[in-house]
Amino acid sequence: MADANTRLTDLGAAIAAAAGAAVDEVFVERGAELVVRARRDTLLPLLAMLRDDPRFRFEQLMDLCGVDWPERGERFEVVYNLLSLSTNRRVRVLVPTDEAAPVPSCAAIYPAATWYEREAWDMYGIVFAGQTDLRRLLTDYGFEGHPLRKDFPLTGHVEVRYDETRKQVVYEPVALTQDFRSFDFLSPWEAMTTLPGDEKVHLTRAERGQIENSPGGPR
Repeated sequence: MADANTRLTDLGAAIAAAAGAAVDEVFVERGAELVVRARRDTLLPLLAMLRDDPRFRFEQLMDLCGVDWPERGERFEVVYNLLSLSTNRRVRVLVPTDEAAPVPSCAAIYPAATWYEREAWDMYGIVFAGQTDLRRLLTDYGFEGHPLRKDFPLTGHVEVRYDETRKQVVYEPVALTQDFRSFDFLSPWEAMTTLPGDEKVHLTRAERGQIENSPGGPR
């Protein structure tokens, strides 16, 4: 583990030296994950260097996702997980942003980013400048809001159902119907007031012996 940590530390130092002012911080997290914090305006040169520099060769974008930190001024982080197939190493690049400031699209560097950027836009509302196909990916047509923001209600704003009268799918405000629910707040064990065999609890030993030794009793 110490050797692996040392190798990651050395790799992080090499990335920081090569990137210069393009990165704000490089560190090893949990002793096994190399993390690079970058700025929006230097993201694309950084990713191109990580892909093309023979010292790093992070050829593949494995994942791109968002994280919501509502208490921060720049509440979102865009996370880029990169893999080097040549050296079997990984690095995570973090870029902060907010609801309005766009993050440059990296689809020209990693073509697979298009789907991931659409997903981050759909779920968080993160805007990617230069992304020519920034459409919703997981939510329905006409959906309002971004479901993975931590201030988005768990129930959503509307519900979808098929209206037999109108013969079409309709959208309506969420209505949580409780009419046919009865909650007794008992655990499964508390709700079972009698169990098989309880009828013998109050029998004397002689009476229990008679039942057990009777022709129809247990053996």
